[in-house]
Amino acid sequence: MKLLEDYKRSLKMLEVEEILDLIFYRPLAFIFVKMIIGTNLTPNQITTTALLFGVVGSFLFYFNTPTALFTAAILFIIYDVLDCADGQLARIKKNGTPIGRVLDGLADYIVTTLAYLFIGIGFASNSDNPLLYWGLTIAAGLSNAVHSSILDFYRNRFLDYSLNRESILGDSLKEFQDMQDDLKDKKGHYYEKSILWVYLLYSKVQLKFSSSSLETEKKKYDAKDFYKKHKTIMHLWTYLGPTTELTFLIITAMFNRLDIYLIGIVTVGNLYMAVLYFFQNRINKSTKLAGQI
Repeated sequence: MKLLEDYKRSLKMLEVEEILDLIFYRPLAFIFVKMIIGTNLTPNQITTTALLFGVVGSFLFYFNTPTALFTAAILFIIYDVLDCADGQLARIKKNGTPIGRVLDGLADYIVTTLAYLFIGIGFASNSDNPLLYWGLTIAAGLSNAVHSSILDFYRNRFLDYSLNRESILGDSLKEFQDMQDDLKDKKGHYYEKSILWVYLLYSKVQLKFSSSSLETEKKKYDAKDFYKKHKTIMHLWTYLGPTTELTFLIITAMFNRLDIYLIGIVTVGNLYMAVLYFFQNRINKSTKLAGQI
């Protein structure tokens, strides 16, 4: 019973979790966390280790051989398990830090960017149509970034209403801006300063990407009606998440078919996003406004 309670405590809300995280990566991560929970390992150290696996896995795409791609796929599985484990450890031990949250997010962006770069160099450049596949690689990379940003926006908005919390983007942006201002006049701390700079830049872009700030959205809808009407589409948005798309890359890499991955992200992925966006707007319009009887 305690084991199950610990596992539940290590998760976010089920509505915002990706299904592959719930049934594969997070259970493996939880086993790992239970093995190391009595040690001095910190979430940030696990994040850094995950980043190393992800970077090496990304680099292997440069060689574009079946063995290299299969090895990259295995390293990406380990990377994703560790990427889940850092947050689970932080939630169980309650020892997460603001910098740790930022580092965890940046690790995903670094690994994803390098993966597309080396797919371009290794696969696209050596294909029978380099121009076409470089175009697909760039388009898939941009699509992946858009999918991730949109999921972040709708996930944070859903959590704001469901947990009755302030806008995480607006609130966290101020928190990290204060941290950056505090470190500005201090010598050293170059690691923390660089991480904060990149995170704040990304967060400001994400706020501009949305049609309105999450703080404005917070005041717009009735919280109970929002949860009731948005929980299903929130789950559907998670299929555009980083774990789902990384798993698609892992499978296609194992079978040496990166072309299927690139074409799938650009076509099926974006079509799926467009359909969800259409229904999301319809659901928004049908949601009861705050204060409405």
